[in-house]
Amino acid sequence: MTPSEYCQEKAAKSGSSFYYAFLFLPPERRLAITALYAFCREVDDVVDECTDTSIARIKLAWWRTQVETMYQGKAEHPVTQALSPWLTPFQITRERLLAIIDGMEMDLDQTRYLDWPALEKYCWHVAGVVGELSAGIFGAQSPAILQYASKLGIAFQLTNIIRDVGDDARRGRIYLPISDLQTFGVRAADILNSQYSEKFDALMAFEGTRARALYCEAVEALPANERRAQRPGLMMAAIYYALLNEIEHENWQVLHQRISLTPVRKFWLAWKNFVGSGRSIIKQIKRSGSDR
Repeated sequence: MTPSEYCQEKAAKSGSSFYYAFLFLPPERRLAITALYAFCREVDDVVDECTDTSIARIKLAWWRTQVETMYQGKAEHPVTQALSPWLTPFQITRERLLAIIDGMEMDLDQTRYLDWPALEKYCWHVAGVVGELSAGIFGAQSPAILQYASKLGIAFQLTNIIRDVGDDARRGRIYLPISDLQTFGVRAADILNSQYSEKFDALMAFEGTRARALYCEAVEALPANERRAQRPGLMMAAIYYALLNEIEHENWQVLHQRISLTPVRKFWLAWKNFVGSGRSIIKQIKRSGSDR
């Protein structure tokens, strides 16, 4: 198995919404984004699969050395071997890759976040910086694209947090800010015990509104002349935004189940926004933002 095949298998097995956007990219960009995604999966799996935090820290430290080795031209792991040809062409920086690992390590250090600024920092490390790297691979032409890419990545991560409230609670983690729980009178014990209430619904509606605002800020920051190149990100936005709508339609019932979209629906949303250069999701997000 070649390094690229290893990364392709890693991406396909994940079932992530990102995979559907990769399918529409030209070969070189598809290889690069798949390798980046595989890197993210590898370091994320360290945290998810290691029950011993000390072992997880050792593995993340090892990945830091792998990043350094890759930038010395001596890539060892299949993922870094697949990623190394694209470091210069697509401006994949050492600092951003290490920032992703920093984000994964934050999961070893804390299971709660005091307020939105603290959670937003975490979201940037694990998703916003990935958005910035991805935008470069997709063909960003100006530094202005970074604000769009970062905001969109944070919006994706907050959508994931909303979807996974129940799953995360069963792992002993509550990402929703403590200050938000206090504002709406929701106890951590209620979430850990999967107890729904009107207060919980109000809390989740608030988080959903925050996520929609991030999507709106992202598309507002996207220069019109960059839309075509950034279609993959907009395709992912269409899928994640539809997921957020689905969760709201299900009345925020996320404590006992993991709400998701079917593969067929994901593919349809991706294709629709590929053909239309993202115009559909941009209009939907802006319209929803003005309605609220």
